Amino acid sequence: MAALAGIRVLEFAGLAPCPFAGMILADFGAVVTRIDRVKTLSFIGVDPLARGKKSICIDLKNPRGKEIVRKLCLKSDVLIEPFRPGVMETLGLGPEILLKDNPRLIYARLTGYGQTGTHSQRAGHDINYVALSGLLSKLGRKDEKPTPPINLLADFAGGGLTCVLGVLLALFERSKSGKGQVVDVSMVEGSAYIGSFIYKTLSGLEFAWPNPKERGTNLLDTGAPFYDTYKTLDGKFMAVGALEPKFYKQFLKGLDLEGKLPHQADLDQWPKAKEEIANIFLTKTQSDWCKVFENLDACVEPVLTTDEAPLHPHNQERNAFSSSHGAYEPTPAPKLSRTPADCLPKPLPGTGEHTVEILQHTGYSQSDIQELIDEGVVECPNMKSSL
Repeated sequence: MAALAGIRVLEFAGLAPCPFAGMILADFGAVVTRIDRVKTLSFIGVDPLARGKKSICIDLKNPRGKEIVRKLCLKSDVLIEPFRPGVMETLGLGPEILLKDNPRLIYARLTGYGQTGTHSQRAGHDINYVALSGLLSKLGRKDEKPTPPINLLADFAGGGLTCVLGVLLALFERSKSGKGQVVDVSMVEGSAYIGSFIYKTLSGLEFAWPNPKERGTNLLDTGAPFYDTYKTLDGKFMAVGALEPKFYKQFLKGLDLEGKLPHQADLDQWPKAKEEIANIFLTKTQSDWCKVFENLDACVEPVLTTDEAPLHPHNQERNAFSSSHGAYEPTPAPKLSRTPADCLPKPLPGTGEHTVEILQHTGYSQSDIQELIDEGVVECPNMKSSL
């Protein structure tokens, strides 16, 4: 049995962080129902983060549509919504109403800036949230502009994953109190929290941050020659993380540079050492360097592409990826010994695909469902064959 078996989740359709949170819960056994909006069947594609979920299409502005949501909430453990503060209240579906209907409901609100504060009503994306967290100022090379980490840090780490953490904490607390609560997830705050180590070491860890106000000159931000990526003869790259002296010694052994470089902690010589190391890496292909470091405990690995990573022997042995129709996707993590997630590829639901099925399970009759469809309160892709 999966860890979250028996947990029922309602996920209001949104962009990346909210679907990611729902996908994690579904991967570990929760029954996740995504609420899509009507009139989106023709131009909304399949959500790539919707595996294992079910989809119902509801007109949330219609009183009967709101009634459906309230009935769904009565049998749900968790609700996740991605709208700006006040939207759910305007719809008549705010926590003060739904928690009154179902006092055990965990009501998760996933937004960029949180439910309160001067920015709470502002639009934004990952790059904006990471900027406001302070962390974007630390990402990038020396003398170059800050480099956003795609949309991984705020959307998925500070947003979706932090939301799941909040939901699980609330579920655990509910097991003792019997009461639900509101989980206020801010992607700015989630990102900053993930960066706690950076904030806590900026003052007091001089070796890590010799130049804390200058990007790309410090221990972990590509300033150090032993913590960076290097181009190889064939245009690929190797990743070096030889931080500790014992690993650094093995690293120099692999490069045949033992005794030929300044001391590892000689910060003034880092640029010169990096240049020399870069020139050596350019003399062999990535494959050649992999063989050199295969039996050296030097913290050196190839920079794999997303096509190559699923085929790496270690990742294959760990079943880190699964394939469906020739395409690879990561399997759920972490791996639980007794109640693991289901790592088999799951179908992606079409918008409104399960509308009829969900309404039936909620207690609506065939005639009620047909009436809701005819009035445009709900939609499903194939209305005739569904009934």
